[in-house]
Amino acid sequence: MTATQADVKHVLFLCTHNSARSVLAESIMNRVGAERFKAYSAGSMPSGTINPYAINLLKHLNYKTDTLRSKAWDEFAKAGNPDAPDLDFVFTVCDNAAGEVCPIWPGQPMSAHWGIPDPSAAVGTEAEIALAFAEAYRQLNSRITLFCALPMASIDKMSLQKRLDEIGKSRAPDEPAA
Repeated sequence: MTATQADVKHVLFLCTHNSARSVLAESIMNRVGAERFKAYSAGSMPSGTINPYAINLLKHLNYKTDTLRSKAWDEFAKAGNPDAPDLDFVFTVCDNAAGEVCPIWPGQPMSAHWGIPDPSAAVGTEAEIALAFAEAYRQLNSRITLFCALPMASIDKMSLQKRLDEIGKSRAPDEPAA
């Protein structure tokens, strides 16, 4: 059964620079959650460019990348942009984003912190840096897949919030304990 336009939930992934993790999450959600979710990404201090390692990884995994761009979170705030989508969920994906001051979103979307180490900070060989991006992708894909499997129509708001927080603390099935 295909969801109607009104049934589609809008999800915003926030990070600092909107150049890697949030862009990966946006792409994953738009694939994994197609027809049920529409994802966006933004940053508190957008870099203005998408990290080339993120683009290369997405292309390698057959994602469409030509419409991806680094953008500021105020593009999604109704106060500054009346055409902004009504957000149902806002997820921060920065390692340190839980301590950052985030804007208050009108309509009170559900939110959670899903911290992922910044692959853009990786140093080493080309292969080591690419591996950091692949690891961020794997963690995000695991969390987004768990999120998309939640029974949205039958779960109450408090239980949903608890599940969102648990997903943010979850590890991928093959990820070792810290």
